[in-house]
Amino acid sequence: MALRARALYDFRSENPGEISLREHEVLSLCSERDIEGWLEGVNSRGDRGLFPASYVQVLRAPAAEPLPPARYANVPAGGFEPLPPPAAFKPAAQQPPAAAAAAAAEPFPLPPAASGYPFPAAPYGGAYQPSQGSDDDWDDDWDDSSTVADEPGALSGSYPDYEAAGGGDSGRYRLSTLSELSLGSRGGGHPASHPQPPGGGGGPKSSATVSRNLNRFSTFVKSGGEAFVLGEASGFVKDGDKLCVVLGPQGPEWQENPYPFQCSIEDPTKQTKFKGMKSYIAYKLVPSHTGQQVHRRYKHFDWLYGRLAEKFPVISVPHLPEKQATGRFEEDFISKRRKGLAWWMDHMCSHPVLAQCDAFQHFLTCPSTDEKAWKQGKRKAEKDEMVGANFFLTISVPTGPGASLDLQEVESQVDSFKAFTKKMDESALQLNHTANEFARKQVTGFKKEYQKVGHSFKCLSQAFELDQQAFSASLNQAIAFTADAYDAIGDLFADQPRQDLDPVMDLLALYQGHLANFPDIIHVQKGALTKVKESKRHVEEGKMELQKAEGIQERCNIISFATLAEINHFHKIRVRDFKSQMQHFLQQQILFFQKVTQKLEEALHKYDSV
Repeated sequence: MALRARALYDFRSENPGEISLREHEVLSLCSERDIEGWLEGVNSRGDRGLFPASYVQVLRAPAAEPLPPARYANVPAGGFEPLPPPAAFKPAAQQPPAAAAAAAAEPFPLPPAASGYPFPAAPYGGAYQPSQGSDDDWDDDWDDSSTVADEPGALSGSYPDYEAAGGGDSGRYRLSTLSELSLGSRGGGHPASHPQPPGGGGGPKSSATVSRNLNRFSTFVKSGGEAFVLGEASGFVKDGDKLCVVLGPQGPEWQENPYPFQCSIEDPTKQTKFKGMKSYIAYKLVPSHTGQQVHRRYKHFDWLYGRLAEKFPVISVPHLPEKQATGRFEEDFISKRRKGLAWWMDHMCSHPVLAQCDAFQHFLTCPSTDEKAWKQGKRKAEKDEMVGANFFLTISVPTGPGASLDLQEVESQVDSFKAFTKKMDESALQLNHTANEFARKQVTGFKKEYQKVGHSFKCLSQAFELDQQAFSASLNQAIAFTADAYDAIGDLFADQPRQDLDPVMDLLALYQGHLANFPDIIHVQKGALTKVKESKRHVEEGKMELQKAEGIQERCNIISFATLAEINHFHKIRVRDFKSQMQHFLQQQILFFQKVTQKLEEALHKYDSV
């Protein structure tokens, strides 16, 4: 007979790989060994997966049949510490008074990996890889190999000594969400990653907690969104770090930058160092709010992008133009990259949050020759504590009557935007392919065909010149002029994509980067909504205090406000950009055909004197 277990409580699965349990249900176990407080087995409905070990009681019967093979049999036996026997979790009402008192007096021992899984959570931004290759080498005097950013996970557990004494700077505010979900209030001392059975620990309502995601590599976990929603973020927020969301005509939006500015990118120049042994391209940046020019290499742009992508999990940081291993000093490539960086800079300056970020301002204003100031600003950005879960502490949302969000409406809006981004991404890919193919035909096919027509007219003119009659000379000249006109029209076709189609494709490339960002942003918001639904279910079942569930919902509202504000900003900037670009495209098309018409009219007038 296979090893079996009986469910002591109901359990509803929330994540892939989990299965739901019903009280008194008998399950078949795949293995007696638990995986960080979870067992694997098959329920009465035939579903196979993981469930909390503390929710079941193993039925110790002689096993005459071999156990089904465990999917997680390759987990090292020493990697996880077993939890206490599930019987100890029996509600006090079901135990004899003496046993209940003993269980309450003797708390369960915490396993060594009490904070969760035995591996550390990866910092947010795992999809972003630091630049490699000759285009991005950190080998000049601006590099400081010792400036490595602290892990986001290490920031929430260490604070200055003056915090305990109540000290601090006058522009800094101590914000914490630890009060309701810290380890001390989890009931029975359970780690956050272990769902606690109803009835274990303290009172009947304070015993249940919202479970952690089983997938510790999801964007919701890596971004710090889960830790924030569960109330585990704590830190000091300076006045300058606050990000305000306000209610606008179209809903939540980021508070506008009170001092808007723009920044031009001009004069890419080839420079050398190490006595000419290494070459690179430097771009001149001139911010309008300082008027002081600075020079930056592509690797400096890339460093900034990496810092911003890690710091702002619910903001779409525009992608940089692609790198290129060869041909980096060719004129066409340099020109194309400068245009891409100009689009990138425009979106950075137009974003109310990104434009005011300290790292971005340091990038724009630090003098190119001041190596010490650059290193200090770089080190400060890499050791920023307001990342991960702490980042969400910096977001200030509207309060008061009419400022609350309806979660169902938020979910509907986010789902609609998700469908929109998918359709826009497909359309952008199609348009980019069509425009690229059309440009190729203009540069090669159309030019060749028009010049072939011109060459044919030229041959006809040369044939007519064999006739030495004076009255035919003007006709020969007119046909020769027509041949030259078609040659010129072919050149116009070859040059035209630079004027109209290339700018459209540059814009599409920028927006494809934005569209690639939003699935992660939406995932963070969806994860927060899932935690709210779970907490509401616990309240309805009498397993969680209403105050705890309200705290989770308030923190979910902060993420929802920020997500909707970012969606609103995306739509605003999209309308602005595509309106401007389509106007430019049509204007260039009109100018092009006017040039073609002018060439044909000039050729036509040559026949008036024949």
